[in-house]
Amino acid sequence: MRALRYSVLSFTLLILLGASFVGGARYGATVFGWLGVPLAAQARIISGTSTEPPEMAQTFSLFWEAWNVVTHNYVDKQALDPQKLTYGAIRGMVNALGDTGHSRFLTPSEGRQEQSSLRGSFIGIGAEVGLRNGQPIIVQPLEGSPAQQAGLQAGDAILRVNGEDVSRLTLSELMPKLGGNPGTSVSLTVLHRGEDMPVDVTVTRQRVTVHPVSWYVLPDSHVADIKLTSFDNGATRDLQSALKTIQDQHVGGIVLDLRDNPGGILDQAVQVTSEFLDQGTVVISRDKSGKETRYDVKAGGSATNVPLTVLVNNGTASAAEIVAGALAENHRATVVGQTTFGTGTVLSTYRLKDGSAILLGTAEWLTPDGQLIKSKGIQPDVSVRLSAQSDVLTPAREQQLSPAQIDSSSDNQLLAAVQYLQDHPDVHTAPKPNG
Repeated sequence: MRALRYSVLSFTLLILLGASFVGGARYGATVFGWLGVPLAAQARIISGTSTEPPEMAQTFSLFWEAWNVVTHNYVDKQALDPQKLTYGAIRGMVNALGDTGHSRFLTPSEGRQEQSSLRGSFIGIGAEVGLRNGQPIIVQPLEGSPAQQAGLQAGDAILRVNGEDVSRLTLSELMPKLGGNPGTSVSLTVLHRGEDMPVDVTVTRQRVTVHPVSWYVLPDSHVADIKLTSFDNGATRDLQSALKTIQDQHVGGIVLDLRDNPGGILDQAVQVTSEFLDQGTVVISRDKSGKETRYDVKAGGSATNVPLTVLVNNGTASAAEIVAGALAENHRATVVGQTTFGTGTVLSTYRLKDGSAILLGTAEWLTPDGQLIKSKGIQPDVSVRLSAQSDVLTPAREQQLSPAQIDSSSDNQLLAAVQYLQDHPDVHTAPKPNG
């Protein structure tokens, strides 16, 4: 199965090492598999006797020149680990594509945990982590997770991990520091939102089961807030269960909250969209040759006539952007919030011979109307900004608040989405298919 992957400036990762949601079914040739071979063999490669294209010989001779300078002259011999240098070279090559946060290199351990996350569980601290202005933050701890039990809060800035300054690390650099074996502990120095002094929080890593869907019917408005945090293999199943219960309560509308949703598996995006649409196109894939493949709605959706708004922000990426774009362009939902991240590429997985992998963008996603998502994102119909100090509500939080506290909260995006449904109670109910 071909799958999606997400990007970030504020993209989120479920930390197992940071759990991420990616599948991928393409496996390619080893890249840099011969890195670290003896100098004599290097000479044969450089001279064009390998299977590498002859025109690359001069380029790779420069690489080997740099390799030899580093390995023969660097002062700290303990740091000259050929595997680390090899991985660093591959990572640098992929990063040089400029597909920041999307196309990337995974070590064997990162790759194994990547696959584990697709099954909806992982070992880690159990928190969604992202970047805000380059600073790692806790987007939100998962309900019942070690992170929540230890006192980590949404919006916490992560300053240090086990005493090491991580305030300017990328998420790929941060992930291994947060990951580890079950039962082991990690110390995070965090700055709670609105506080002046950082605090140390110790979290014990455990196996965390991810439930991508949570929901709550807001009592005053009788609108259901459905939060979808990712598109892993359990997303559609959990959504169908939630929709059945919600519709039994005869709600007046649904807010589908895709804020900070990093994406996931394409098939789940198609199925989730199909729960709200009777017919139409979900997304179009276009490869580098220009060939287009159309993914259409699957019949049998359970909520095709419930008034619907979709919440997005600049952390909404990949599969989440596909769903938002499909519901908007099929005139099924009003999109509220901020322009999405603009990932918009198919991410395929290429396994290398030692178990490491390259996640590589191999095609582009287009909306049903043929609009490119990459670098543009999905524009909201109703633009509502959220300040960095705003308290973003989730169904779990809403259950702890009174109706008055919800109405007076600083989550003006959610409030705007609810208000839109109250002002337009019959909008965007889906037409029945012909025949």
